[in-house]
Amino acid sequence: MSRISIASPQEIVPIDRGRMREAVRAVLAGEEVADYEISLAFVDNPTIHRLNQRYLQHDEPTDVLSFPLSEANASRLAGELVLGVEIAVEQAAHRGHDVQVELLLYVIHGLLHLCGYDDHEDADRIAMRERERHYLGQLGLPDIAE
Repeated sequence: MSRISIASPQEIVPIDRGRMREAVRAVLAGEEVADYEISLAFVDNPTIHRLNQRYLQHDEPTDVLSFPLSEANASRLAGELVLGVEIAVEQAAHRGHDVQVELLLYVIHGLLHLCGYDDHEDADRIAMRERERHYLGQLGLPDIAE
């Protein structure tokens, strides 16, 4: 049985939970993941900054953190995405699109990490951007993947 949990302990951006669930389902179906338990947490800058510093030793807020919770080759994909809403507001304003679209990109990006994609090397980054563009298009969203 698949499960998507959404928490939003912030009041900066209202979260379109239906669209977020739709994105999770689309990406995981496209990546052929049928059994999953995914948690999305939409948080403010101080929260994501603290987590980024604690787990990645990066002293700044970030857009999305992916935490895999299942073992490699497990039959069920489990993971948590922590999404920075204040970064999304800044980026959406800077790039001229809706904050919900920016957050959906973060959900797609984070899920791809949970599915094994990486973006540290150029070739891997290109492949990941192609998948992001694919899912943005599938969801009827503009191509905002950089």
